[in-house]
Amino acid sequence: MTATRLCLGLPSGSLHDATIDLFAKAGYRITGTKRSYKPAIDDPELEVRLLRAQEISRYVEAGFLDGGITGKDWVEENDSDVEVLARLEYSKATSSPTRWVLVVPENSPVQTVRDLEGRRIATEAVGLTRKFFEAHGVSAKIEFSWGATEVKVPELVDAIVEITETGTSLKANHLRVIDVLTESYPLVIGNRAAMADAWKRSKLERLVLLLQGALNARNKVGLKMNLRQEQLGRLLGLLPSLRNPTVAPLSQDGWVAIETVIDETVVREIIPQLKELGAEGIIEYPLNKVVY
Repeated sequence: MTATRLCLGLPSGSLHDATIDLFAKAGYRITGTKRSYKPAIDDPELEVRLLRAQEISRYVEAGFLDGGITGKDWVEENDSDVEVLARLEYSKATSSPTRWVLVVPENSPVQTVRDLEGRRIATEAVGLTRKFFEAHGVSAKIEFSWGATEVKVPELVDAIVEITETGTSLKANHLRVIDVLTESYPLVIGNRAAMADAWKRSKLERLVLLLQGALNARNKVGLKMNLRQEQLGRLLGLLPSLRNPTVAPLSQDGWVAIETVIDETVVREIIPQLKELGAEGIIEYPLNKVVY
């Protein structure tokens, strides 16, 4: 890695598609992600490595990567000494955080973590689970699970600790959540030595700005229109989100051009109201980034 190139670890697996899409919205085109752990990116100052989210914080801490995107849960699981630059609020399917939950079969008599004293628990996040049980003063056998954790209860283990986003898979497997260990969003993390380099820190911070701008633009659209000046007061009072639109006079006396950013779900309600106010030339357009 040269002083003018930043090596970044991005997650493969469940976060892969959402992360690549986010970079695209931020203005970065990443290709070849299905064939190689070294995909191409259209920025000569960036190198990308695709790795399991579970591993990224360890490689960032060790300096094999200058920075990376991985879950808060895996930074905690690995107890990694890294610098956290930002939290990115996205996940595989929604903008909600993922959760690590303590789960038992629906018909299990277990109601709280204390009911699992001396029992067997399977999970991929052994460190997180062990800390959770210790914090509750419960002694249990925590064992690593290589996958398909849901099918191990109740025949092989008494409970599992599993990651979930919507809870759909747990319900489909007739499982019941009895506690939440932690919630997790993706974090942008940096190697501490790399972040002491002014160029690398600046490069990663500028990337974070664009990624956050892309997230801010989710579910928002731009809206512009022409309106008679005399109706402007009514328009400004229509919705709180329209308090500070850009207003510019038109060459036609008594008319103004208005442009604003608004939640997409509001557009279907407000456009008929705008027409009632006499707005003309109403245009709705998508947004890639909104930088506050």
